[in-house]
Amino acid sequence: MLDRKTILSPNTGPAVQFIKYAICGGIATATNIVLFHLLGYRIFPCLQTRDTVVRLLHLSMPVINDTARGENAILANFIAFVVSNFVAYILNVWFVFRSGRHHRLVELGLFYAVSGVSFAIGTALMGWLILRFGLMTTVAFFSNIFVALLINYGMRKFVIFKG
Repeated sequence: MLDRKTILSPNTGPAVQFIKYAICGGIATATNIVLFHLLGYRIFPCLQTRDTVVRLLHLSMPVINDTARGENAILANFIAFVVSNFVAYILNVWFVFRSGRHHRLVELGLFYAVSGVSFAIGTALMGWLILRFGLMTTVAFFSNIFVALLINYGMRKFVIFKG
């Protein structure tokens, strides 16, 4: 039986490590979603009245053209990506992997590079599934998350960190 100290340590078996990785990824994803919506509501208006969060929280949104909305969404998403990725990095170093394979700045740079590549691959897959097969957006979105999870875990475990 694993005790609390062992579970929170980066020195666990592969199954526990992957579960901890998924939990940390869930926290980082939640950070991304919340931050994107906060920025899209308050700083870079990009939400519309028909967006789920706007409807659920009864928010009032200004009407803006699609060009401004798209540019604001990109800005909000970029900032949310940078912040949530840093949250993921900190959680991964504290609870999942052992740091030290590379200098800390190289490690952080690799972490962001891998996340960026997996983000691009997952997003391209999502778009392809929608365009080619007419897959429901939510299903395609989760295929994006699944691909990113696998790429990020493998690269972080075997390339960035000490396993």
